[in-house]
Amino acid sequence: MDKTRHLSILGSTGSIGVNALNVVRSFPDHFKIKYLTAQTQSDLLIDQAREFKPKAVVIGDESKCSDIQGALPEVEVLAGRHGLLELSGRDDIDIVLNGIVGSAGMEPTIKSIQAGVDVALSNKESLVMAGGLINALLEEKNVKLFPVDSEHSAIWQCLVGEDPADIKRLIITGSGGPFRSMKKESFQDITVEQALNHPNWTMGRKITIDSATMMNKGLEVIEAYWLFNLPEEKIDIVIHPQSIVHSMVEFQDGSVKAQLGLPDMKIPIQYALTYPKHFPQAWEQLDLAKISSLTFEAPDLDKFVCIRLAYDALRAGGSMPVVLNVANEVAVHRFLDGEIGFTAIPEHIEKAMNTHDFIQNPDLDDILALETWAKSTR
Repeated sequence: MDKTRHLSILGSTGSIGVNALNVVRSFPDHFKIKYLTAQTQSDLLIDQAREFKPKAVVIGDESKCSDIQGALPEVEVLAGRHGLLELSGRDDIDIVLNGIVGSAGMEPTIKSIQAGVDVALSNKESLVMAGGLINALLEEKNVKLFPVDSEHSAIWQCLVGEDPADIKRLIITGSGGPFRSMKKESFQDITVEQALNHPNWTMGRKITIDSATMMNKGLEVIEAYWLFNLPEEKIDIVIHPQSIVHSMVEFQDGSVKAQLGLPDMKIPIQYALTYPKHFPQAWEQLDLAKISSLTFEAPDLDKFVCIRLAYDALRAGGSMPVVLNVANEVAVHRFLDGEIGFTAIPEHIEKAMNTHDFIQNPDLDDILALETWAKSTR
């Protein structure tokens, strides 16, 4: 990169945002933070703003706005959903990293693309819910979208220089989560604490539960569909407990390319922000001799029903992935709050998918209305 890149980080106090700021901290001559946003963690947002000196910040919880204004008198402070969407639509930056969790991140992605700003996307829900709309906007506005999820970053890197016609299939890897070897009969007894105990990754609560149900893999299949323009029958999932191979691409001649690395989100975040360069970094290095063995197995679709539901939603198309995604969010939060058991998560999702009024080609208003409807389901 020949010039300093001005960045906006949406969700700067979450796992992705904190890791992104670690990357920025490592390359002070290459990046300048212009905007930061958070939902509730005002104290951390204040600390980040004091260090990185952005032009403006957003706090989703409007009750904390005055505290932030008092702590950051030199910084423009916006609040609430309106503030987030207004800032997301600003065009005086080079790239926005969207690390917002869940469906709340979809509209900010759209706003940034409409403003003509490149997007480093960690919010997979944007493409799950509005992939067709987003791809049309990317083409219309001549904007680039860089995947941040480790699996999609891996596929992206494996495809550099390759002819799309040579691709036989994409292979998305997943650790299998904490219940990979647990018998299905025991799933009804799973506690919140067990589900939050991921064996490899340190993530936010919602995505950690998605990993436990393996819905994260299902959502990643839908995301890959929109990112790489391949039909669902050419996108497979394989369980890889060590989380070293982040995904693979198989070609027509039977050869397979894989991208490997330690389970550290700073690596795909850095690549999205520095593309097409692989900057030298000081993170822990992969030592294959220390790892010693890498294993793979097929996912158990009987145990992990959410994978099947995601493929069903992708095949149905239209409004089905929207409802899948939002109903999953509702069910996950109900599980975290102790309202339902672990096995009720896919049951809730399937019920919402089967009972909503299907729309073949939803526009943004339709998607937002479906989001509201799905959030009201119980």
